[in-house]
Amino acid sequence: MFIEDLTSLFSKHANAKNASHMKDYMRGKFEFYGIKTKERRVLLKQTIEQNKEELATNVRELTFKLYALPQRELHLTANEIFDRQLRKKYLKNDIALVERLITENSWWDTVDFIAKQILGNYLTMYPEMVEKTITRFSNVDNMWLNRSAIIFQLGYKHNTNEELLFKQCMAHKESNEFFIQKAIGWALREYGKTNPQSVLNFVNSTSLKPLSHREAIRNIV
Repeated sequence: MFIEDLTSLFSKHANAKNASHMKDYMRGKFEFYGIKTKERRVLLKQTIEQNKEELATNVRELTFKLYALPQRELHLTANEIFDRQLRKKYLKNDIALVERLITENSWWDTVDFIAKQILGNYLTMYPEMVEKTITRFSNVDNMWLNRSAIIFQLGYKHNTNEELLFKQCMAHKESNEFFIQKAIGWALREYGKTNPQSVLNFVNSTSLKPLSHREAIRNIV
């Protein structure tokens, strides 16, 4: 069984010293095995090889079973198997599960992966869902959904919907939340690699918070 095999393997490779440092870094929000990313992915690959059929047929349920466990490495793994197994195979109603992934166990390390790799790819597959989804995520009182609405186009490059990106930045430009200000700067900086003049024009004509402004133009001027 995938989860049993994975948790057993993670337990065998647990490192208490690393776990303590990781928990402190994440402000005590989560428990940890103390397994670093590279090793965790090696162990995950090994477990996937042993449980391919179960993952292929039951990844949605497995994802949220992992999310219900306390260790942060399992939450990160849940996102990775969801992405790996369902990319280009999402069902339209999977958006409800994507929203759950964003709003449960929320912190920047999971949300940033989900927004770019999962939400971003889901909306590429179902472009007719973009306006409805991003409008709702942007307008709800949840910082992590707001952040996801701003950064989901990371990696879109020339396929970026510039109007939508700037609209999201405008909608949240007065936010005092660090993670929102940072998201605006990050999204603009990344799009600036594709269209620097457009980003510069937007920044120069918009009253952004200092952090957002600084991050947005860091690689342009």
